Amino acid sequence: MALAELYTQYNRVWIPDNEEVWQSAEITKNYKAGDLFLHVQLEDGTELNYPVDPAALPPLRNPDILVGENDLTALSYLHEPAVLHNLKVRFVESKLIYTYSGIILVAINPYKQLPIYGDAIIHAYSGQNMGDMDPHIFAVAEEAYKQMARNNKNQSIIVSGESGAGKTVSARYTMRYFATVSKSTSNAHVEDKVLASNPITEAVGNAKTTRNDNSSRFGKYTEISFDQSYRIIGANMRTYLLEKSRVVFQSENERNYHIFYQLCASAMQPEFQHLKLGSAEKFNYTRMGGNTVIEGVDDRANMVETQKTFALLGLKEDFQMDIFKTLAAILHLGNVEITAVGDERSSISLEDSHLNIFCELLDLNFDKMTQWLCHRKIITTSETVIKPMTKPQAVNARDALAKKIYSHLFDFIVERINQALQFTGKQHTFIGVLDIYGFETFDVNSFEQFCINYANEKLQLQFNLHVFKLEQEEYMKEDIPWTLIDFYDNQPVIDLIEAKMGILELLDEECLLPHGTDENWLQKLYNNFVNKNALFEKPRMSNTSFIIQHFADKVEYKCEGFLEKNRDTVYEVLMEILKESKFRLCANFFQDNPVSISPFSSTINIKSARPVLKPPNKQLRMTVGSKFRSSLSLLMETLNATTPHYVRCIKPNDEKQPFEFDSKRVAQQLRACGVLETIRISAQSYPSRWTYIEFFSRYSILMTQQELSLNDKKQICKIVLQRLIQDPNQYQFGRTKIFFRAGQVAYLEKLRSDKLRHACIMIQKNVRGWMQRKKFLRIKQAAVTIQQYFRGQRTVRQAITARALKQTWAAIIIQKYCRGYLVRKLCQLIHVAAVTIQAFTRGFLARKKYRKMLEEHKAVILQKYARAWLARRRFQNIRRFVSNIQLSYRVQRLQKKIEEQSRENHGLLERLTNLASTHMNDLDTIQKLELELEKLTAQKRTYEEKGKKYKEDSEQKIFKLENQNKELREQKETLEIKLQEKTEEMKEKMDGLTKQLFDDIQKEESQRMVLEKKIQNQKQDYEKEIELLKGEIKVLKEEKSQLQQQIQQEIIIQDGLKIEVGQLTKQAQKIPELQKEIELLQTQKLDVEKQAQSQKREMREKMSEVTKQLLESYDFEDVRSRLSTEDLEHLNEDGELWFAYEGLKKATRVLESHFQSQKETYEKEIEGLNFKVEHLSQDINHLQKLFREENDINDGIRLEVSRLTSENMVIPDLKQQVSELENQKLDLENRLQEQTVKLKEMSNQLHHEPEGDRTLRRTNEAQNEINIKAKEGLNVITQEIEGLSNGLKQDEIHDEVKSKIKQETTRLTVENMDLEEKLDMKDRIIKKLEDQIKTLTKTIEKVNEVHVPTLSKEYIGMMEYKKEDEERIVQNLILDLKPRGVVVNTIPGLPAHILFMCVRYADYLNDADMLKSFINVTIDGIKQVVKENSENFEMLSFWLSNTYYFLNCLKQYSGEEEFMKSNTPRQNKNCLKHFDLSEYRQILSDLAIRIYHQFIVVMENNIQPMIVPGMLEYESLQGISGLKPTGFRKRSSSIDDTDTYTMTSILQQLSYFYSTMCQNGLDSELLKQAVKQLFFLIGAVTLNSLFLRKDMCSCRKGMQIRCNISYLEEWLKDKNLQSSNAKETLEPLAQAAWLLQVKKITDDDAKEICEHCTSLSTVQIVKILNSYTPIDDFEKRVAPSFVRKVQAMLNNREDVPQLMLDTKYLFQVTFPFTPSPHALEMIQVPSSFKLGFLTRV
Repeated sequence: MALAELYTQYNRVWIPDNEEVWQSAEITKNYKAGDLFLHVQLEDGTELNYPVDPAALPPLRNPDILVGENDLTALSYLHEPAVLHNLKVRFVESKLIYTYSGIILVAINPYKQLPIYGDAIIHAYSGQNMGDMDPHIFAVAEEAYKQMARNNKNQSIIVSGESGAGKTVSARYTMRYFATVSKSTSNAHVEDKVLASNPITEAVGNAKTTRNDNSSRFGKYTEISFDQSYRIIGANMRTYLLEKSRVVFQSENERNYHIFYQLCASAMQPEFQHLKLGSAEKFNYTRMGGNTVIEGVDDRANMVETQKTFALLGLKEDFQMDIFKTLAAILHLGNVEITAVGDERSSISLEDSHLNIFCELLDLNFDKMTQWLCHRKIITTSETVIKPMTKPQAVNARDALAKKIYSHLFDFIVERINQALQFTGKQHTFIGVLDIYGFETFDVNSFEQFCINYANEKLQLQFNLHVFKLEQEEYMKEDIPWTLIDFYDNQPVIDLIEAKMGILELLDEECLLPHGTDENWLQKLYNNFVNKNALFEKPRMSNTSFIIQHFADKVEYKCEGFLEKNRDTVYEVLMEILKESKFRLCANFFQDNPVSISPFSSTINIKSARPVLKPPNKQLRMTVGSKFRSSLSLLMETLNATTPHYVRCIKPNDEKQPFEFDSKRVAQQLRACGVLETIRISAQSYPSRWTYIEFFSRYSILMTQQELSLNDKKQICKIVLQRLIQDPNQYQFGRTKIFFRAGQVAYLEKLRSDKLRHACIMIQKNVRGWMQRKKFLRIKQAAVTIQQYFRGQRTVRQAITARALKQTWAAIIIQKYCRGYLVRKLCQLIHVAAVTIQAFTRGFLARKKYRKMLEEHKAVILQKYARAWLARRRFQNIRRFVSNIQLSYRVQRLQKKIEEQSRENHGLLERLTNLASTHMNDLDTIQKLELELEKLTAQKRTYEEKGKKYKEDSEQKIFKLENQNKELREQKETLEIKLQEKTEEMKEKMDGLTKQLFDDIQKEESQRMVLEKKIQNQKQDYEKEIELLKGEIKVLKEEKSQLQQQIQQEIIIQDGLKIEVGQLTKQAQKIPELQKEIELLQTQKLDVEKQAQSQKREMREKMSEVTKQLLESYDFEDVRSRLSTEDLEHLNEDGELWFAYEGLKKATRVLESHFQSQKETYEKEIEGLNFKVEHLSQDINHLQKLFREENDINDGIRLEVSRLTSENMVIPDLKQQVSELENQKLDLENRLQEQTVKLKEMSNQLHHEPEGDRTLRRTNEAQNEINIKAKEGLNVITQEIEGLSNGLKQDEIHDEVKSKIKQETTRLTVENMDLEEKLDMKDRIIKKLEDQIKTLTKTIEKVNEVHVPTLSKEYIGMMEYKKEDEERIVQNLILDLKPRGVVVNTIPGLPAHILFMCVRYADYLNDADMLKSFINVTIDGIKQVVKENSENFEMLSFWLSNTYYFLNCLKQYSGEEEFMKSNTPRQNKNCLKHFDLSEYRQILSDLAIRIYHQFIVVMENNIQPMIVPGMLEYESLQGISGLKPTGFRKRSSSIDDTDTYTMTSILQQLSYFYSTMCQNGLDSELLKQAVKQLFFLIGAVTLNSLFLRKDMCSCRKGMQIRCNISYLEEWLKDKNLQSSNAKETLEPLAQAAWLLQVKKITDDDAKEICEHCTSLSTVQIVKILNSYTPIDDFEKRVAPSFVRKVQAMLNNREDVPQLMLDTKYLFQVTFPFTPSPHALEMIQVPSSFKLGFLTRV
């Protein structure tokens, strides 16, 4: 498509502007070929007919969708206004300071600290491709580091820009990045030393200029060396062109080097007092600029930092003091007074203190220095002449000496830094960081600017060659024909400067001449280059300067001082004096052959930056220009041998205002640094380059169905492009990319937006049509319905007659009666059935309810009275508490009213002060007017005097003067009238204001009086209430006295009751077991009696059936043969023996079933009792709180009385229960003895019969279960009684503290003693019962052992081993064990249980050495297997689970009560007996935490590479987002999408982790904590990447993220992990996704964002809003004003000003105690464990 065809209506162009450089305008009329004007409308609405040249139309503006791109080469139209606008949008609106321009990183100085340089940012960029993240200095550093590691080739980062653009900071951040990502393994801390070199070089080489407070006044190239593992091993620094003239001269508002001011600020320190320094204002070399202080900079603190960095580099205090002495000497040298003696001589006073200090510090001869600073020695062939110098010559000699000393000192410091950073190993590769000055042009340009611009010409040439090399490689790689591009070649400028007979050579030649001058050298330049070289010009109006056409701009240089600065000479006599110095450092500076120490001589094949060339004689010294040229050539050799990376620093404005963009200054710097030239070169070829995948994703909407049906995406792209763009010269097809000419992408975007707009219109059309059709059909249906009813009514009226009405009426009546009869009949049947069902059900329910009422009636009555009493007490306490709160609340309200009144008074006072200030201002204006009147009167007097003088000369002048006087008088009168009016107005205003003030004050006084009256009334009310309360207190005191009398009576009654209590204490010992037996044995008694009666009845009826079953199951002859003759005789005598035997079998079965039902009922009852106990404990706790809050003693006394009365009421009931329980216990004991006797007889009779053995075993086991249940019931009841007694104790102790009555204390102590005796008695009874149960079980076991010899072995849960088998156990059970072979068909934590069984065996033997040895070997084995498999997830999961189980086993069987609550009695028997292993539990706990952390690290390492591709880059909702152009830096995901990770990959990995943890038996709580940690990592990494990827901050990407989060939530739900709190860790990411989707326009939107985004910090919210990037033209950018609104609303929020989330954060892990349900005696060792040498005990 032709470019002219794009100049159509509504398109926008750029028009030159004087202020903003370029101005945007919209075309209002289509442009046609041949038109001389372009009709446009500016952004302010003005119409303009802009004259155009058809050959050079105004540059077109890019679509808004392309504005703000990360890479300038992604723009469709590449030209200067597009670059400026893109940078401005990113810098001002999005607050982004970095932008790519092809291979260049453009960095704009924000003049503000930004939170984008932390360690979290460094780790986020580490390992990432350059196009995947937002532009950043860390991305360039990472690219250099990655290319070095991948290609084994040295790299260079070239940082350039003018002063104040941020070069030094950028270079510092690159070095910090390398130091962070490539930590060395040694303890030398090489990275810290490399970073420590920056503060030193900045102190001695940086200074304040008018453009920058910390400007580098030298060039620096730092080589950071790496070993084969790409870790830093050392560094080397080279410097270029130090600005020595700054030592002796500074312009206004500039400073000398920082180190001088740091030294002066520390002059009063003890270690610096011998330097005899003072403030910087006292020295000539530090006060020339006028201001010696930088705002916000503490020179003294910086001095401390400089000393620390010296020490960190290993430079000792002696070395530091030598440097400081030299610097102090330079300052004193600058203060040496040189006085003129005539016109040709000068002298220095012998009493000059500064020269004396200078000689003292450097240990020089004072007399010689005094002489030779004012004289010079001229050596000729015949004689030596001593010539005096004039004062200017002497001053120049002094300054030249100071510059020479400082230059040597600077080189020496750099050399010592290099020595400190040298290394012993072999360098593999290096990365060089070049921090060098950019192109400079000032009003007056001298030798320094000439050298700087010369260096930039060389760097620009190298840059051009590198760019063309990359372009050529790109074209060759893509098989695109290479075409020559016209570009600016600056080689002729370099030849003009450095070629033979060039500017530098002519300068050196002139310097060799004894009488050479700047004018002679300039004349030579005119003669050689004017009109001969187009790049050299002579100014029209000057004969002392020349102009060179550099690549950036024309620069005019003043020739004054070129020769002097190039020579840089110091008189030989002064140098000889310094050589003779006894101060070693100073003497070494001026030796003829200094030894240059280079630590890189054996490793780097690059020459030194400062080569030491020995001249043939002293006169032929190397000049500064020749040195700089040689060092520059060496630098270019180094850069050409490396892969360069470019950083161009831009200064946005000269006022150092944050985020202010001066288009003129930026455009000037972009031209100077070569960015625009690069853009121009790119625009001439194919600037826009898309991969086929990107093109297909973005423009698939323009493809037809036939084209999309093809399988080859590359072929589809070719077909579509050939159809859309007719001119084949506008694009080229490469192997992996499509190359477009300028403007073609914008044309495709226009087609895409047109297609989308047409689709939107089509959708709107169809939706609106559907809505209208739906509305029409609804109306039509309503009309048809109305017609239907209307027509029906009309036909009915026409068709109805009297006969028809009678017939229909008769039929309806017949139908009515018939239907009524049928329905009544059916209703009667249903009614009868319902009544019968209701009768039976109501009877059943009534009987059930009656039984339940009988059971619960007594308990309900007791509960009713108890709860009523508790409710009354609670209500009384709450009522008192509420009254107290009401009193305090009313007092607070009064205090608030008083405070508000005081605030109003303060406001009135402020108003008074404001009025007074306005009154003073008015008085000032009146005084000014009076002064003006005085001036006018004075003028009048002068005019009158002049009138008298000139009255005689001419009458005309007098007439004129009289007229003037009249006019002045009139003006005076008018002014006086105006003044009077103004004064009257001011007086009236003042009167009005004073009246208002008095009125306001009177109103306030009246309000205050009213408030005081109110307060007095309220005070009286409070006093009345207080009196009422005092009356109540008196009444309570009377009640207290009455209660004390009652208590005395009660004490008398208690003396009578003590005898009964003594009896009760004897009987209370049996209360627990008897209460239990009441609950257990009463039901047993009833059931057994019922069963006995039923058995007697059923025995004879089922006798025949039983005999048949016996005959079928047994051989009668076989049984008869087993019986002895005595048994047979007995059988013959009593023929009913078999029937009795079968009856017993049936009875035992019935008993078993009954015991099971009893077991269930007992468990339910125990649960109910536990619930009641909990409820009672809650009530007790609540009562304790109320008692603590109670301030009155009377309530406690009342409570005590009520408690005593309740106890007295319970005593007779307890007596009856005790007597009943004793009787029942005797009956039960007798019955148990009878049953045991019967069982023994039966076992003796039937010991040969196996079926009989089984029944006996069952009955014994059932009896054991009964005994165990009885014991458990006893424990429960004793716990209840203990809890109640403890509650009584607490209540009594509370009353004891509150009431200070002696009688109460004595009584309570007696009761406590009684209760303790009761508890002791209870414990003894419980122990007796346990002993009885043990004896019963032992007798039964003995019977079983004696009479049942065929029983299997019973294991006790131990593993017997020998001490020498410990290593075999560890080897087979820990080191060689594979998880996959264990987790199948085994219990979880089997190795841990086996290990604990071995521990139990050592504890059983009471062998401490054996136990310690085994546990230590086990712990060491676990550590070893974890260390060997530190990256094996399955092994870590397996041993984390087993360590956790092992730890729980040690707790569960420790014997401690808190861990034994859920144990079975059998498990309690397996507890450790002899040793306390709490110390080993702590060691195991620490080991488990270490394994858990390593386990988390392995999971994170596995899943982290999947997070960003799966959560951010992958499209879960296909087709919802399209890729945008990325420019030169391609996204890694856009290259190939075949092997990228998806959301499914993340879910599969999570499922793998979950299934592995479940298979290894990991505890559910630990599993939840691990999942929570993983989800936090997913959310944090995704959110951090979102912050650093502007291209991902769009509405559609927010939908993708929300969809992916829903997948994770579904996964949690599927795995039943909702309670893990993992979902909450994704809340920041979910809020960020919501923020991307929500509307961001109005104030309500801003409020909603502030209310919703609570998990995001202010910095994060603002970052997302600034980075929001629309994908289509239908979306809008976030306005900067909206971002400011949100930021203002969030100012009050207190959060951490941190952008990135800490991905290394670990939640605190807790290991919950979960007892093992597996019985140790049931555990068996699989043969696969190879532990045959272990035997179960």
